[in-house]
Amino acid sequence: MIKRINKPAWFLTPYIVLFTTFIIVPVLIAVGLGFTYFNTIETPEFIGLKNFIELLTRDEIFMQYVLPNTIKFAFIVGPVGYLMSFLLAWMLAQIPHKPRTVLAIILYSPSMTAGIAMTVVWTVLFSGDSTGYLNSILLEIGLVQEPIQFLTSGDYLMTIMIVVSLWGSMGVGFLAMLAGILNIDQSLYEAAYVDGMKNRWQEIFYITIPAMKPQMLFGAVMAVVGTFQAGAIGVMLSGANPTPQYSGQLIVNHIEDYGFIRYLMGYASAISIVLLLLVYAISRVTFKLLGNRD
Repeated sequence: MIKRINKPAWFLTPYIVLFTTFIIVPVLIAVGLGFTYFNTIETPEFIGLKNFIELLTRDEIFMQYVLPNTIKFAFIVGPVGYLMSFLLAWMLAQIPHKPRTVLAIILYSPSMTAGIAMTVVWTVLFSGDSTGYLNSILLEIGLVQEPIQFLTSGDYLMTIMIVVSLWGSMGVGFLAMLAGILNIDQSLYEAAYVDGMKNRWQEIFYITIPAMKPQMLFGAVMAVVGTFQAGAIGVMLSGANPTPQYSGQLIVNHIEDYGFIRYLMGYASAISIVLLLLVYAISRVTFKLLGNRD
């Protein structure tokens, strides 16, 4: 009996149970509901591909605003945030331990408090009246004659969302990259300089990046998942769902709109399936670029 309990598989049981309960089962339920009409009150009615056909051919909000907004947001915040994470992690690795620890905490903390900071800091900064910090400065120096409605204008909301997201993008991917750089064998750099390596750029491209590919891959996957699943940013900044003029409406907001405001869970599930396929496809591309073929 003791030998059976001590088998390594038993240590995976809690993870398997939790992963199955909170990931696999909800995904399977969502996939099933995506092929039904379900208004949360009546019994789900199987309708085949009607939800997907309506989403791709009749849902003008999704095709004109939500999908382009999501792609634009993800392809700016994801790569830029990923590049920033690597560069900041590399720069921190060049300084002594104590200041590095302090700076790492400072850079990482916005990712933990991003939701609170959005409602407290950023909304005050971009407030659409004269008490907003940015409007107050612009009025004071005479660049504008009246306050700009930053958070309720379709011209500014997406840009502000991108700025806020980049500010809070130094998450676990950043920490993984920092750990990967710090764990590289320093003798590799010494040997490379002996063999003719001349500058830091060669050091980064020929030693650092190849030696920390697992951490680079992890950071890339986290960036992809995080940016495509972002949705609260536009709603919290503007205070409305849908966001003003749909300018900050992302695919997650569209799911919440249909699932928890209109209670069309079948249609919301179909949208979530599209989101899942987008994340999977880009994650596969990321793995091809950064994954270890061995």
